Formats: sequence, C-alpha cells, structure tokens
Amino acid sequence: MPPESDDVRVWLVERGYNNRDLIVLKYATPEGDRVFRKELASQAVDMESVTAAKDVSEDNLETVDETAAQDRYADEAARMAAEHDPDDPV
Repeated sequence: MPPESDDVRVWLVERGYNNRDLIVLKYATPEGDRVFRKELASQAVDMESVTAAKDVSEDNLETVDETAAQDRYADEAARMAAEHDPDDPV
C-alpha cells in the first residue's frame, strides 16, 4: 500500500536493545538522513508484526546528523527494499 501524501516510507535499518530491556527498532528514509525510532517491550514483539518498512508521518522523523550513520542507514534501507516487500515480516 503506498504511503499517505504526508507520510514517508522508511525501511528497517537497525534492531537492538536498550538498558530498559526494550527492543529498539530504527527505520530510515532511503537517503539515510532521517530516522523513525520505535521502542517495544519484548513481549509486544510477538503481538505486533515487525515489517521491512513502515509509512510514518514527517513529524515522527528525526534528522540523522552523522554522515557515517546516514551512509550505513542508506545502504541498509536499499538492501531491505531490494530484498523485501514493505509488509514482509522481518
């Protein structure tokens, strides 16, 4: 499904844990310059499908200032887009 006109498609580029035992998902724009961050309780991951991409509002995106992170996110977003449909569980 294409994004709403004010939504931006972002791709899963990083998955990790924080010090509160929450799963941290980062979805980035194809350029890697903006990121959507989502934290989930580990029990919630089974209930909520983690997909290859999400469509999120511009207001929910943060700027990625570090060039190395932008490049890494752009590379991973391109890989995810090439290997997965947006709704694929990953």
